[in-house]
Amino acid sequence: MSQRGFSIGVLTLSDKGARGEREDVSGQVLREMVAGLGEVTHYQVVPDDVETIVKILVEWIDTERLDLVLTTGGTGLSPRDVTPEATARVLDWEIPGMAEAMRMASLQHTPHAMLSRAKAGVRGRAMIINLPGSPKGVRENLAVVLPALEHGLRKLQGDPADCAG
Repeated sequence: MSQRGFSIGVLTLSDKGARGEREDVSGQVLREMVAGLGEVTHYQVVPDDVETIVKILVEWIDTERLDLVLTTGGTGLSPRDVTPEATARVLDWEIPGMAEAMRMASLQHTPHAMLSRAKAGVRGRAMIINLPGSPKGVRENLAVVLPALEHGLRKLQGDPADCAG
């Protein structure tokens, strides 16, 4: 954790985005929404490829020591939606309540939310959260978990304070 807050990575998974055929609006929304939590020190747009995603997640957390990695895209049912599989390969354990909360909140806006396969979990002392690929989905989902993020990240980093309130 830096003096200004947590170090954060934003990873956008999009074949079109990686080819420069689509602007990454969702990644920009993430950057704006987490500004009060810390600094986005790493940002990348890559294709929907399991090995590429795994490599970046491991590098950002194990080598670069990021505290939080937020992914956007690749959580649905399309054949190229592989973000949950890649994330599962690197997690030490899942935080099912976060993914459940995001799906429940999204169901208030669209029945398609139940098709999300997004994961949230921990690798080492870092958290990884998969978010949808649309700006609207990112806003709705991140807004649900954002209030718990600072506390969760501090606990992962060894904060001994009681979990009151």
